[in-house]
Amino acid sequence: MLRILVLSCLAALAVAELEHQPRYLEDSIQRVVGGGVASPNSWPWQISLQYQSGSSFYHTCGGSLIRAGWVMTAAHCVDSSRNYRVVLGEHDLNSNSGREQIISVSQIYIHSNWASSNVANGYDIALLRLSSNAALNSYVQLASLPPSGQVLPHNNPCYITGWGRTSTGGSLSAQLKQAYLPVVDHATCSSNGWWGSTVKTTMVCGGGGNESGCNGDSGGPLNCQVNGQYYVHGITSFVSGLGCNYYQKPTVFTRVSAYISWMNSILN
Repeated sequence: MLRILVLSCLAALAVAELEHQPRYLEDSIQRVVGGGVASPNSWPWQISLQYQSGSSFYHTCGGSLIRAGWVMTAAHCVDSSRNYRVVLGEHDLNSNSGREQIISVSQIYIHSNWASSNVANGYDIALLRLSSNAALNSYVQLASLPPSGQVLPHNNPCYITGWGRTSTGGSLSAQLKQAYLPVVDHATCSSNGWWGSTVKTTMVCGGGGNESGCNGDSGGPLNCQVNGQYYVHGITSFVSGLGCNYYQKPTVFTRVSAYISWMNSILN
């Protein structure tokens, strides 16, 4: 395990980068490292979570539409007191295609064990209740979630999607990007030289090479292919503060299958 461990959460309000803490992938000027621009609306459950500042709204995180009136995202994206909205059917943040749906967030449910001071403890998950239901169509669809407890094998094919930075400290790309991040199994990801004990069994790792999540991708999905269908197996959580695509420090996601019961207790 790295002696001086710096973690970075990936959200766009980009709080201070603290030593020995994860670096959130949340920043309005940040997006996926590597990969390429996704085909418009090819990940139709992806949403842009935006916060209000003055009379304008700004992208801060991603998220996944899991029911017509509910979005799943990272706890660290919404643990500040702000006015939020989601944009569905989005592709280019700087232009209006006519496919977008904008819905305000009426209620936020953050896991009770979440602690922003201890990101490596996990529980980086939140559910957002929307003020009205999304209209499902070719551009806005529900994410498929994995069965409770499912753990994917090493190298299972997955893609991260988001509007985060294209490089550590890089500039904004308005268009949704995707990058191939195969699963790194827990035995590997938690070993010495990788993340060590920072990574818990309630997390899933992806990548570890030239491609990764970066600031602005927080809360967005890790889309994993199982039996020919894509399921959202992860919620983008943190990377190394040493760099978004730091070698043997894969992007770390909240493992969705570890929280199915918690989500059902709120949704039902």
